[in-house]
Amino acid sequence: MSKMKNKSILLIIFMLIIGWYLLIPKEEEFELPIFTPADLRATLVHPSLVGKTEHTIPNFTFINQDSLTITQDTLKEKIYVVDFFFTSCPSICIDLTKNLKLVQEAFKDSDDVFILSHSVDPKYDTVSRLKQYGEIHDINSKQWFLLRGTIEQITEMAQLGYFAIAEFKNHTEYELIHTENVILVDQNRHIRGIYNGTSPIDIGYLIDDINKLLE
Repeated sequence: MSKMKNKSILLIIFMLIIGWYLLIPKEEEFELPIFTPADLRATLVHPSLVGKTEHTIPNFTFINQDSLTITQDTLKEKIYVVDFFFTSCPSICIDLTKNLKLVQEAFKDSDDVFILSHSVDPKYDTVSRLKQYGEIHDINSKQWFLLRGTIEQITEMAQLGYFAIAEFKNHTEYELIHTENVILVDQNRHIRGIYNGTSPIDIGYLIDDINKLLE
């Protein structure tokens, strides 16, 4: 009789625990933020944009390693990852490229995810050099665009579009834009994440966040 009573008590306790668990409000699924100038340090934002609460990546036109013109329309309703590099860079660009290859591998079968690497040394990084760099690093030119334009175009996009430079400066071809920042842009041309591209851990977060945008 005592054993039956104990079993009944245990069953009641078990049912109470299950009921309590079912009644707990489920946490809302985490949604990636949309970054605007107002969300960032003033040193990351062009003076004309400081405090603004809306931001969309501006239109752009660049040439890739296959001599193709790449514009905002090429990436219409696509997710893309942005970084800035130059092919002769002996330091952080090596890690950036190595880590972005993890992104390329993770989404190699996707038609909705792209990588845009902007050369900040267009004088040296000709189309043929970008092509050679891509071949050396096994870059898929259909998904990963190595881009060149004038230094003015690149600087404008880095500063006014992607907030990729730590301090606002008037860069020249002799003063290269050097940043480890990698930017995630969604299907609506909104910035959804900024990551340290030299960190494999951050790249892991980036891949997770891309998957969230694909859901």
